[in-house]
Amino acid sequence: MDRQILKGRSDETAMSRRSLLQGTGLLLGFALTGTSTKSVFAASASQVVENEVMGTFAPNGFIRINPTGAVTLIMPMVEMGQGVYTSLSMLLAEELEVKLDQIQVQHAPPNHALYVNSIIGLQNTGGSASVRAFWTPLRQAGAVGRNLMIAAAAKRWNIDPATCRAASGVVFDRSGSKHLNYGELVEAAAKLPVPAAANIKLKDPKDFVLIGTRAKRVDSSIKVDGRALYGIDVRLPGMKVAAVGISPVLGGKAKTVNEKAALTVMGVRQVVNIDEAVAVVADHMGAAKKGLEAAAITWDDGPNSKVNNADIVKQLEAESKKPGVVARNHGDAGKALAAAAQRLDAIYQVPFLAHAAMEPMNCTVHLQKDRCDIWVGTQAPTITQALVVELTGLPKDSIKIHNHLIGGGFGRRLEADGTVLAVKIAKHVDSPVKVIWSREEDIQHDMYRPYYLDRLSAGLDAAGKPVAWTHRIAGSSIFARYYPPYIKDGLDPDAVEAAAEPPYALPNIHVDYVQVEPRGVRTSWWRGVGPTHNVFVVESFMDELAYAAKQDPVAYRKGLLGHNPRALAVLSLAAEKAGWGSPLPARHGRGISVQFAYGSYVSQVAEVEVAADGSVKVKRIVCALDCGMYVNPDTIEAQVQGGTLFGLTAALRGSITFKDGRVEQSNFDSYLPMRIDEAPVVETHLIKNAEAPGGVGEAPTAIVNAAVTNAVFAATGKRVRSLPIDADSLKSSS
Repeated sequence: MDRQILKGRSDETAMSRRSLLQGTGLLLGFALTGTSTKSVFAASASQVVENEVMGTFAPNGFIRINPTGAVTLIMPMVEMGQGVYTSLSMLLAEELEVKLDQIQVQHAPPNHALYVNSIIGLQNTGGSASVRAFWTPLRQAGAVGRNLMIAAAAKRWNIDPATCRAASGVVFDRSGSKHLNYGELVEAAAKLPVPAAANIKLKDPKDFVLIGTRAKRVDSSIKVDGRALYGIDVRLPGMKVAAVGISPVLGGKAKTVNEKAALTVMGVRQVVNIDEAVAVVADHMGAAKKGLEAAAITWDDGPNSKVNNADIVKQLEAESKKPGVVARNHGDAGKALAAAAQRLDAIYQVPFLAHAAMEPMNCTVHLQKDRCDIWVGTQAPTITQALVVELTGLPKDSIKIHNHLIGGGFGRRLEADGTVLAVKIAKHVDSPVKVIWSREEDIQHDMYRPYYLDRLSAGLDAAGKPVAWTHRIAGSSIFARYYPPYIKDGLDPDAVEAAAEPPYALPNIHVDYVQVEPRGVRTSWWRGVGPTHNVFVVESFMDELAYAAKQDPVAYRKGLLGHNPRALAVLSLAAEKAGWGSPLPARHGRGISVQFAYGSYVSQVAEVEVAADGSVKVKRIVCALDCGMYVNPDTIEAQVQGGTLFGLTAALRGSITFKDGRVEQSNFDSYLPMRIDEAPVVETHLIKNAEAPGGVGEAPTAIVNAAVTNAVFAATGKRVRSLPIDADSLKSSS
């Protein structure tokens, strides 16, 4: 592993434009203008440098403009359905003064210094951070480019640059009688000194013409007509395809493999046994799958063969009784709790969850003596590159990451285990090899959202207001493994997000965290981690307090949010739009939740119907969102819809369980996603303001669980403290 990257440091310093380009390696990109007939193009570093000599304009790591006037954005984030290629292109286009359809996109190569996600501290796509991290850098990049183009035109005309303006990739003089397009100015602009980005004045938001509008997604057309290439679509000359079987128990290895039987299958070329996995390499996927079945692998389960869910929960219960690392301590919660007029206690639990993305894990590798080319969809190119360096011993510059569109990431592709496995297999294959996981391998060898167990206590005064709040969180720490510098004094900030700083005024609050690592289970990022369980817990318990105080849940929360106008505003808007308080039929209910996470304020109201057999039908979701200054409302609404449905799957039936070391779920029949006929109406209401942008993608996933379970309580009087919702416990007694 590249320790410099893992520690969030880099020895890379300021560099010339030429050395910057020489360090970019191979750039693989997609033409996303909506009009181009291309779907994929590639340029080697030497070709890019040659183009610069011939006149390509490259004032920074993000912009390339060639003599035809074509603008390329070197995209620092990866597109996995969230619309980031559109929103980030809009940021650049706004300040560069080009139209959105003039921009093409290339995936950025691994380069921590140039493309770091400043919210996370690594070059990765995650944390609902794309717009937050690049709101300023991409606008600055565009402004620098615009200013240089104007300066080049003014110099040619021998006039003051202040008398010129740019629009749609063309520079005009004051009268408009003179004009030059960017392509005509490339060579001259490339010779001018590049001004410091911090010295360039950015547009006043009131002058935005693109940011804040409902722009058409730039990747829609290539996805509709099939030009879009995902990692699983890679085809190379001479490429083989490998089906893989991985030990069903973490830490196990193959005991017997019938290689002879596998090799008798037509099209099978070889069997690769690397202990923890067996790959059958063939001319095509059909032969590889048949060969893998014929191999009849038996496994030595190793040290984790007795891991069971009940034991994991038992461990969490025991550890959660011990004091943890303090995340928040304000006032004296213990003293206030002892003196409270009323005390409430609760234990909440949420299960392991899989990602179950539509595109299963896959990676294509061509390992040669002096280089390793990797075709993959990854959210973390620098970490992927560093792990391959460690595995192969090749220098970093010899590891070429050809990044692709991702058919669902949700945090799964922040991990490089699939690439590491593919490279291990490629070491035994004398050609490019595409390794594809089956759906069963994908679900049963995921890296799961942690199982959490939370203990809460609250004290109310005689009027029902909270005077004490304690919250202990017990569960796995992903940051401790993935990015140790984030751990300070044993505290994982992600594990306590939305719990350590709830939006409410609580005079005495104590929150602590106990790290508990389950044996035989790999945990990692989901579509949000800490908030996806903390918001459920905090908002459910807050509902319990409202009920104990005999107050309406919305009114109760409003009484605790007077100091927090943005949270109060989303709560009030969601309740208003949902018709809070209007009558509903029997066994129907509304529930509300509020959160501040990922830099955004959100409130959701869920309306549910609970049938006599206990089954829950979510009828309607109303979401109010304050994500600060937003870029594209269409993309935000799509994110709210997708994130809400992703979270609903977890609320209603998402659960990964272990028995004898094995994951019991294997496909969409046993790990059920939401079906289209089950999807509720999802309404989104945006609050527009001038605050800094917040994140969106993970916010609705985190908030929807509590809204739904609080609605279930309103419909049935039965409190849900453990997910997924247990229909049997909600059956009507009549």
